[in-house]
Amino acid sequence: MTTENSKKVPLHVSIIMDGNGRWAKQRGKERVFGHFEGVESVRACVEASVETGVRYLSLFAFSEENWGRPDAEVNALMELMVKAMRAEMDSLNKNGVRFMVLGNRAHLSDQVNRVIDECMEMTSSNETLTLILFMSYSGKWDILQAAKKLVSQVASEPSSASSLLSMSNDDFSRYLITDGIPDPDLIIRTSGESRLSNYLLWQGAYSELLFTDVLWPDFRKGEFRSALESYSKRDRRYGKVK
Repeated sequence: MTTENSKKVPLHVSIIMDGNGRWAKQRGKERVFGHFEGVESVRACVEASVETGVRYLSLFAFSEENWGRPDAEVNALMELMVKAMRAEMDSLNKNGVRFMVLGNRAHLSDQVNRVIDECMEMTSSNETLTLILFMSYSGKWDILQAAKKLVSQVASEPSSASSLLSMSNDDFSRYLITDGIPDPDLIIRTSGESRLSNYLLWQGAYSELLFTDVLWPDFRKGEFRSALESYSKRDRRYGKVK
């Protein structure tokens, strides 16, 4: 029998957490009830990542487009995220988990940003797993902000313009918000939807994709391990012939 440690474990797993609202509706509850239950799935996937040897776990928590949702839902989501971050820091530290938030943080409130900074600082030296929440993020925004960085660089250093012609993909990647983080090996989307929804458009170019009908509040350790099992059977060729 193949042992867990001998299986092909992805370095970076990323999850589009979808289906909280539908999960709540099926139970006659308000949408926010599904978001609360989804926190338990986050905890389960963090634990499963540590247990299986995944080194990076990233979660699409709130997109740039989500700002268009009703104010009551947005406010409830932000309040939930703040409470969850504060509640989980001791556990993350105990398990050696480094916590990060990436995205257009200028759109987040001062209170939310303050809590994020505190939590990131508290866990900055942990090395077992890096947990990344993408908040106020979109793939198109990420690529655009990278391009703006390049324009700003050339404006302040005109002599650097010639180097743009020889820029490689890796060179450009350093301007993305994910600089220093490996591209995801596996992107999972829950709830039966089969699209990326403007998520990690550059970084996910060669990621393996897995779409599951399971709603996010029901996605726990068993579902996470099944996703890793599916990944271990895939042959990643990156456009080449093997």
